[in-house]
Amino acid sequence: MINDLLTSAPSWTNFLIYFAIGAGLLGAVLGFVTYAILAERKVLGFIQLRVGPNRIGGPLGLLQTVADVLKLLLKEDTIPKKADKPLFVLAPILAFVPAFAVLAVIPFSENLYFTDIGVGLLYYIAVSGITTIGVVAGGWASNNKYALMGGMRAAAQMISYEIPLVLSVVGVVLLTGSLNLIEIVNAQATLWFFIPQILGFIVFIIAATAELNRTPFDLPEAESELVAGFHVEYSGFRWAFFMLAEYVYLFAMAALTTVLFLGGWNPLPFLGFIPGVIWFALKFSAVVFFMIWIRGTFPRLRGDQLMEFAWKILLPVALLNIILTAIVKEFFL
Repeated sequence: MINDLLTSAPSWTNFLIYFAIGAGLLGAVLGFVTYAILAERKVLGFIQLRVGPNRIGGPLGLLQTVADVLKLLLKEDTIPKKADKPLFVLAPILAFVPAFAVLAVIPFSENLYFTDIGVGLLYYIAVSGITTIGVVAGGWASNNKYALMGGMRAAAQMISYEIPLVLSVVGVVLLTGSLNLIEIVNAQATLWFFIPQILGFIVFIIAATAELNRTPFDLPEAESELVAGFHVEYSGFRWAFFMLAEYVYLFAMAALTTVLFLGGWNPLPFLGFIPGVIWFALKFSAVVFFMIWIRGTFPRLRGDQLMEFAWKILLPVALLNIILTAIVKEFFL
């Protein structure tokens, strides 16, 4: 859709159109992050029999996150004396920019997408991996042993869980015959892939939670052990960049889950009159709520349990799913 707009526009206006589209997407994502944090605090409060934010912005606390952001922007920007300053400054950017860049290939409805490339899924996987470099760089550049330990944990965890994450979507690619995310959604017009790909879906959602460094896989940020982990020396807006990257990835991963396994904008057969973008938003919101629910329910794993779970359980199950999918594809479809 956006590409059609750019093709029909004069070349000198393309930059302005790109800038406006990017600014609009960034604004939408920042709005999501603002109220996803508030929703998470409210849901966790409900699970733990607490009220949650209820002061700033009325009884629902609707402006609490806005106030928190303003506080972060006004805090002093400190850099440790013995830190690697260029890398210390660059690390939050390396963590955030890929999180925003992957949104370019996510189709939100049949007419609302930013680019349609044949290898959209491969692009997402490749670009999202760059964030690991930013996390490790932040831990190293801080010249702090807790930050370094958090960075090393993050590297080990994100690399380990990226393997079953990628393998879990191979079944979807086999059934669709394409890496194009729009074609993957169109292939689910009659049956959403989370039903025939239930093993892949379970592996994907678990590995995605680990890739997001969320509970119960939040060892890189273990407050009780590492005093916040790889970003312990960051403050103010630089720390906000790391936090922003985490929630932008929550947005991106929930959207990708919706596209790959939940049919994207495809409706239930008897509710086809509801617009596709509404269906996408409902499924997307359900995935985000599930991620928050997981955080409020499960305890943190030990480090050895974390790694064993990836290599000894998720990886074999993902390989089994590929084999079963290939058999079904060859002999029954």
